[in-house]
Amino acid sequence: MPQRNIVEAINSALTDEMQADQRVMVLGLDVGKLGGVFRTTSGLIEKFGSERVVDTPLAEASIVGASLGLALAGMVPVAEIQFLGFTAQAFHQIGPQLGKYRQRSRGRYHCQVTIRAPFGGGIRSPEFHSDAVEAQFVQAPGIKIVMPSNPYDAKGLLIEAIRDPDPVLFCEPDRLYRSGKAEVPDGAYTVPFGKASLVREGDNVTLVAWSAAVELCLRAADALAADGISAAVLDLRTLVPLDVETLCTQVAKTGRCVVVHEAPLSAGFGAEVSATLMEEIFYDLDAPVMRVGAFDVPFPAASLEDHYLPSLDRVVKAVKRTMES
Repeated sequence: MPQRNIVEAINSALTDEMQADQRVMVLGLDVGKLGGVFRTTSGLIEKFGSERVVDTPLAEASIVGASLGLALAGMVPVAEIQFLGFTAQAFHQIGPQLGKYRQRSRGRYHCQVTIRAPFGGGIRSPEFHSDAVEAQFVQAPGIKIVMPSNPYDAKGLLIEAIRDPDPVLFCEPDRLYRSGKAEVPDGAYTVPFGKASLVREGDNVTLVAWSAAVELCLRAADALAADGISAAVLDLRTLVPLDVETLCTQVAKTGRCVVVHEAPLSAGFGAEVSATLMEEIFYDLDAPVMRVGAFDVPFPAASLEDHYLPSLDRVVKAVKRTMES
């Protein structure tokens, strides 16, 4: 089976779906001749032409607005917003328009639109490029939110997103784009939404994460094992829909939970995870749910990234604190 990194897995998913369905098209800034800022769309314009791989102006609201119109006309657009932080320039199109169109049309129209956007720290990007704002879109009903952490899931979840009749925000961990490879099959396959993945077994505490934070939690679990603490790692995969059943079953098994994410701590999605656990399995918890996130300040200059983002040390300390509760 081929070994692919996340960039290659995403490119493979786009290629497979564009070959299988003539309605599928890609649009966004630099997606064509350049192949995307991270080269995720490299080679697509040569294979499918400029009518299906469209370079757009630097205008995020127009990219999403055009995608809405294309979907209503019967196309299946996959729009790339160059960085998730740039969705601030298109929020009025994503939430109030794209997310609500089925409801506003009384079910007459579906919006089969996928919005791809890389995000996250660790690559020394300028301001606005690394912002983790996924929780803002949880407050925009009608948008599914997908957060892959590895190449296999990236391809399967992207194909699932493209085929979904409703809009999907597909957030890609740019720090992990080329950090490693995994077995990713040729040909199309899907990974279902709303199905979390237990990527590491453990008995004492459950680390809950998504996207690049999963890799951090796996490293933390290795470090904790040296101290005799057995940590499970649960990858949520999707925030909307959230796999409440697997989340609660797994945390109830260990009795302790630490949620890790790159977004600022206050009102990050970790707060929703914590509230869900408190409501659903309060009497199965042996300690309060703890959260490790970024600090509640704007994303800093590149030289300060390592102080701002959740670190191995901060995750390990949070686990040891909850073990003492």
